[in-house]
Amino acid sequence: MFDFIKKMFAGNSEEIKELINNGAVIIDVRSPGEFSGGHAKNAVNIPLDTLTKNFTKIQKYKKPVVLCCASGMRSSKAKGILTSKGLENVYDAGSWGNLR
Repeated sequence: MFDFIKKMFAGNSEEIKELINNGAVIIDVRSPGEFSGGHAKNAVNIPLDTLTKNFTKIQKYKKPVVLCCASGMRSSKAKGILTSKGLENVYDAGSWGNLR
């Protein structure tokens, strides 16, 4: 049951692993302080509260975007923000720990 709930809030881990191996951009939406305490390899820190301001920067990546945070709540919200603005190929990995 826990796996089912986990999959509701985060993308399939095998799919996300493949996306990353193929060059997807990992965006960690935690605060700079949280990010400096540890993050996924090659992740870019764009805090949730600056996501809209950085939308053009994110579009310029022209690659799939994998979002992460501490628990999955902020990454889920970030996915909603980016997809509502028309960005496609956005994936929610949940906790950054899932990307280790």
